[in-house]
Amino acid sequence: MPVPLAAMPLLLAASPVLAATPVPAEGFVPFTPPERQSIQQDGGVSGEVETFDPIARARLIAEQIPRRWSGSYQSFSGGPAVPVVLRIDGATPVGQIVDLRGSMAIGGVETPVQGNLNAKSDQLDLLVLADPLGAALEPGGQFQSVQGLSLSGWSAPRLTTPGGRLQMVPEATAPSARTEPVAPIRGLW
Repeated sequence: MPVPLAAMPLLLAASPVLAATPVPAEGFVPFTPPERQSIQQDGGVSGEVETFDPIARARLIAEQIPRRWSGSYQSFSGGPAVPVVLRIDGATPVGQIVDLRGSMAIGGVETPVQGNLNAKSDQLDLLVLADPLGAALEPGGQFQSVQGLSLSGWSAPRLTTPGGRLQMVPEATAPSARTEPVAPIRGLW
């Protein structure tokens, strides 16, 4: 009695004697690829298309990014906020990434910086390139952000250093100290 082909693996597993005997030639089934099916579209919209162009946005950011930023750095371990000024000397689009080069003054200590800003996700990696760093920052760390240059976190190179928070705004919109005296507010009655 012939054994169905689908039951052959079960028989081989159950009986070691059958596993040692070769499969007859008529038991071989060659592979035949399935038929290709062409999908007919009705000519309408079959899905959403992403219209955002990160490469064009990177070019736009490189042209229009403010060249001077100011703000403050606050360590997570406490202490006073330290003033920070970032000067961007060059912004070059490379695909959807904007390569940033410039210098940063942290607490009056100026150091060169280099960073990458992703035009699609607004992620920023800003590396501090030289040794003396202000505000108890250590060489080897970096500023990382998911909000562009506005809000960053300092990732310290060692686990014993807690890091900190860098918050900056473009100098054109930075709140400036008023030099003229402000008139007192008078009540209406």
